[in-house]
Amino acid sequence: MKIFLVEDDPIITEGLKIALSQEGYQLDACASMNEALGKIKEEVHYDVCLLDVMLPDGDGYQICRAIREKSDVPILFLTACDDEVHTVLALEQGADDYIAKPFRIRELLARIKAILRRSAQFDLVRIGQNELNLTTGRVLRGGEEILLSAAEYRLLLAFVRSRGQLLTRAQILNDMWDAAGEFVNDNTLTVYVGRLRKKLEAEGDAPVIETVRGIGYRMP
Repeated sequence: MKIFLVEDDPIITEGLKIALSQEGYQLDACASMNEALGKIKEEVHYDVCLLDVMLPDGDGYQICRAIREKSDVPILFLTACDDEVHTVLALEQGADDYIAKPFRIRELLARIKAILRRSAQFDLVRIGQNELNLTTGRVLRGGEEILLSAAEYRLLLAFVRSRGQLLTRAQILNDMWDAAGEFVNDNTLTVYVGRLRKKLEAEGDAPVIETVRGIGYRMP
């Protein structure tokens, strides 16, 4: 599990690094708003974000909005202002929870685990013997990550969004772009579907993508 922390107090940051590492979490920390916004642009996958409200060059609300433009990753605010106005503002910006400073490490860990459980109820999708985490963008099989290209992942999302429905090749092609920004053509789509099947299906597995001959595909 990887946690993104934005906190300008080095004592708090160091304490959280120690406590979270003992629980098996990996911490990626920033001390300012601009540093955090730069990290967000790198599109690194995180499982939880912990955001301080007051920062030397801005506030956590701006970071929260930037994250929400890209991801539904769980966000928990660390705030020294435990009043209704700041609580409502944090939630309105897209936060999932907040905790007032000073806080006990055990309480913070409990809140992190709680929002991860709530998130997992909605963001984990079973695809045959595989598990897609919509928050992190990772596909796992037996705990091992299956690496997908950007185009393969977009194709997988198209099937997941329309699960059980027939997707014509034309519908899929209209939604697909390659890494260079060019349209994916019909032959390339066939290749992508084949690669996706090979990565998601092992010998003996039921098909994760069914072919409807002459029309398109369906994910059961």
